[in-house]
Amino acid sequence: MYHEFDLLIDGYLENKVGIDNKFLSDALSKGLQNNIHQLENDGLLVAAGIGNESIKDEQQKMRGDKIYWMDKAHDNIFEQEFLHRVDGFIEHLNRTCYTGINGYEFHYALYEKGSSYKKHKDQFKNDSDRKYSLINYLNENWLEENGGKLKLYQEEGVQHVSPNAQTAVFFKSDEMIHEVMVSNRSRMSITGWLKRS
Repeated sequence: MYHEFDLLIDGYLENKVGIDNKFLSDALSKGLQNNIHQLENDGLLVAAGIGNESIKDEQQKMRGDKIYWMDKAHDNIFEQEFLHRVDGFIEHLNRTCYTGINGYEFHYALYEKGSSYKKHKDQFKNDSDRKYSLINYLNENWLEENGGKLKLYQEEGVQHVSPNAQTAVFFKSDEMIHEVMVSNRSRMSITGWLKRS
């Protein structure tokens, strides 16, 4: 029997990248968009560092996004609904693929016009807990000229994903080299990692 999360998982198993253009409902996507706008207005989005505390790149040579970490303790219905959906996805992933995921971390990310994130992998050199990356896009009416595509480097070639609202992308954190191309308009997402410690 086909499960709603199988599209992401099957895509990953077949192509090392799972993509689901309707992973988030329209209502949830719009609620999370509003959250990012509110965080920006309140000055709570901060420039993201590179690496974890012991190898942080303070010069911001690699990336240009501003972030705010999610937390179940936040009393926000859209954040709670999103994390509940992640819980369901992890439960299905563990049950069908025996991945042993037992934790996660997610943050809102805002790329302002002209910003990007150079080629990288998502797993720290000195911390291997991050096993899978799960990116959720929140951008309405994204056009080709807006740039800002996710560029994935596969052995058989390069794959581009437009950051359209409701779309999720799923891949292995220590394998997939990727970058965010220069965005010509404000670009919003929720980015996170499924962890096994």
